[in-house]
Amino acid sequence: MALFDLFQKIYLFVDSFLNYLLQRCHLSANGEYGWRSLDRKTGKLMREQQPLTKKLKLILLFNPLTEWIDTTHLMRLWIHNKSVRKGEEEGTPASHNQIKTFVETYGINMNDFEPSDIEKYRTFEDFFIRAHRPGSRPIHDPDDPAGAVVVADSRVVTYDSVAETKKLWIKGTDFTITNLVMDTQLGAHFADAAVASFRLSPQDYHRYHSPVTGTIKAFRSIPGDYYQVDPIALQSGVNILTSNARSYLVIETEHFGDVLFVAIGATDVGTVRIHEKFQKPGTQIKKGDEIGYFQFGGSSIIVAFQKGAIKFDQDLLDHSRQKIQVSAEVGMSLGKANPGGKKVS
Repeated sequence: MALFDLFQKIYLFVDSFLNYLLQRCHLSANGEYGWRSLDRKTGKLMREQQPLTKKLKLILLFNPLTEWIDTTHLMRLWIHNKSVRKGEEEGTPASHNQIKTFVETYGINMNDFEPSDIEKYRTFEDFFIRAHRPGSRPIHDPDDPAGAVVVADSRVVTYDSVAETKKLWIKGTDFTITNLVMDTQLGAHFADAAVASFRLSPQDYHRYHSPVTGTIKAFRSIPGDYYQVDPIALQSGVNILTSNARSYLVIETEHFGDVLFVAIGATDVGTVRIHEKFQKPGTQIKKGDEIGYFQFGGSSIIVAFQKGAIKFDQDLLDHSRQKIQVSAEVGMSLGKANPGGKKVS
């Protein structure tokens, strides 16, 4: 425990020092310091709004030296415990006082949500899992089962293969579909799958929806850590997505074959929730249906399609190859089933 305490003291010192430096330099606490993103609605290229201290801490934490130092995994243990404590705090009535400042800082349009009055949320956790107002996120071609949609308000990247995903976006040495689902048979079923990655920041809507229409074939929940899913972390050597707590569904479809949906917890996310009805094989699901939600923090979703089953929208592919995330809303088009594609049943 001596090393654990030492790491905690170092982290707290760095945190305090960066906050002091930020004040001395008169830099905006929540400026556009994040990864490059293209707003799909406006076509504007920008950097994600992110606290500068968080950006600097990510750079300090996820680099080859820190990764080598953390061979004991004390860093991930400390972050895990910190995440659990944070989640507990956000469920208390006192946390309600954070909501107004949070909404103003991130410019959240509460007219998109129900209730829209922040005073109706008893705790920050209640606010965090707020629901969209009906009609605020229309589903693209809702009656076309050959179309797939964006699963969350998020920043999206898409790649035609796991190999391309690892080359450009997810650099963890252990990232494979097999390791993601902890199942060799299912992993082989999605060998060299096409991958869509959706990353949610704390200010986002944190409910997630089905990308496709079909039938639930399997459900599983896997315990794990709560690492950051920021691009800096994903492109480090730390095996983020295959270490974090996660739950997954396999959805059987007419046009795409089987589709894998994996909801992955991250820093400050205490729970990954899948609605009970969708945990039962044989349940029908329609694209746009709400599958579940994350509790407080950033988080990530991976959707994998069997090799050749989908043609992702070209704008998503083009920007992803430039390592630019696309900021998209739930229900927007993700891609179409590839009629000539190979679907392994």
